[in-house]
Amino acid sequence: MTKILIVEDDQFIREFYEELLIQEGYTVETAIDGEMALAKIKQGGWNVIMLDIMLPKLDGLQILKSLKAGPPINSNGPIIVLTNLGNNTVINQAFELGASGYLIKSAMNPDEILKEIKNFLTKQ
Repeated sequence: MTKILIVEDDQFIREFYEELLIQEGYTVETAIDGEMALAKIKQGGWNVIMLDIMLPKLDGLQILKSLKAGPPINSNGPIIVLTNLGNNTVINQAFELGASGYLIKSAMNPDEILKEIKNFLTKQ
């Protein structure tokens, strides 16, 4: 069973990703803010984590810093950063903190998202 965690505060985007991935047969959970996300990520056991950068309470970079400081109970698969920022500084920072890839939310269609997820799953 492939477990994917979607961390996204925008309800429309979160539900879009969730529906898309459930239709593909993945087990999906969501988190709507950084604190909730960090608690779920710290438990571990995720095959892929889709992590938004801009979040309430803790942002994506703060979550990545926290994970670098203290690893989860059970290991996780790759973390894919979700962003609308075409900001290389933020993306580079995410990579330095352990992210495996990124998706520009506004530029992705459903087929591209699924292809990216599958690529990350096969790299494990």
